[in-house]
Amino acid sequence: MYLIDTHTHIYDHQFSLDRKEAIQRALDAGVKMMLLPNVDASTIAPMLELHDQYPDCTRVMMGLQPEEVKEDYKEVLTQMEKELERSIYVGVGEVGLDFYWDASYEKEQLDAFETQLEWAKQLHLPLSIHCRNAFDKMVKILEKKQDGGLRGIMHCFTGTEEEAKVYLELGFHLGLGGVTTYKNCGVKEYLSNLPINRIVLETDAPYLAPVPCRGKRNEPSFLVHTAKRIAEILQMPLEDFAATTTANVKDLFQL
Repeated sequence: MYLIDTHTHIYDHQFSLDRKEAIQRALDAGVKMMLLPNVDASTIAPMLELHDQYPDCTRVMMGLQPEEVKEDYKEVLTQMEKELERSIYVGVGEVGLDFYWDASYEKEQLDAFETQLEWAKQLHLPLSIHCRNAFDKMVKILEKKQDGGLRGIMHCFTGTEEEAKVYLELGFHLGLGGVTTYKNCGVKEYLSNLPINRIVLETDAPYLAPVPCRGKRNEPSFLVHTAKRIAEILQMPLEDFAATTTANVKDLFQL
């Protein structure tokens, strides 16, 4: 079995004591590739260090996560745009909008998001997009910017079927992770209505561990639990579901 974790922060400090072991557990479980989205200026170095150590099973993305957009966001974006001149990056991310805890930087978030969408178009790279408490504003921007040059993943998608259809019509894939295994997640109710070629898998490690590991620190090896649960819902053999989602990722990121 070959699975790809399209969104993991395994370079995070929560893995400082067992990062090597966690990566080996992922490989042993069949998670053969891990895509690493950036968060802010401080995460660039540890992310790249990890990629240098594991070039065969990791790929890196560059972006400014919306919750990290502060007064200095333009300076940070300038640094990140310079980074993207290097050919090592397979995507622009993690980018997006998040007004869940704090909307005081809404204007800055909107500007940062639009700026990074333009990078993705100019560089012909897919996006990893974070959206929380911002669906309407997100869709308005994507509709304005989509000229056929935008593609990518709606990271940690947990919305309604109607919201899923909007993102699919805009040309995006849906990133399904541990939340999909939770009892109260509505995505399970309409999973069979989604096009299988637009589904990809993720952990968002160290966050949002799937059942039966909920409450623990999440890690890429746990992706197998999410894959098994979705395959069961879709009544597909796990190996077939894994092969399909892996092909989706390879096509999207040109791996």
